[in-house]
Amino acid sequence: KNSENITTWWFGGGFDLTPYYGFSEDVIHWHRTAERICRPFGIELYKKYKKWCDEYFFIRHRNEPRAVGHGYIQAYLPIVNLRKSYTWSQRERDFQLYRRSRYVEFNLLLDRGTLFGIQSQGRIESILSSMPPLVKWKYNWKPHPKSRENKLYTDFLIVKNWLNKN
Repeated sequence: KNSENITTWWFGGGFDLTPYYGFSEDVIHWHRTAERICRPFGIELYKKYKKWCDEYFFIRHRNEPRAVGHGYIQAYLPIVNLRKSYTWSQRERDFQLYRRSRYVEFNLLLDRGTLFGIQSQGRIESILSSMPPLVKWKYNWKPHPKSRENKLYTDFLIVKNWLNKN
């Protein structure tokens, strides 16, 4: 409660897709679902929010987006069901841990919700509970140009019209 005995509260949340290895059909599905969710609130709302998310979920000091899409449950579950049986090796696991470091970096340095929670002396355990339990930091690492890891950067972590509409 503030000095006028008024309770203060806020809502926060995310709506993003952060793949380690990209699949175009997953990202297109994600954006179609986001557009469908936004449609009842106005035809231009999806475009407005996508632009805002493309700008917000961007790690400026690395010139790199953190995510490729901004939606959640309705968009996420079909992707999980489609990809859950994929096998992976230590190479993919290492890349996953490396990409998780970008998530942590974004949240601690740039995310307004995280910064607000810390600066307002919120419950730090709750604020940081969204962080992945394991990450891997590599100094100035770059993927091999012809690798699947590089494809994430060249084909997915770019501002793109995933719905192919104007």
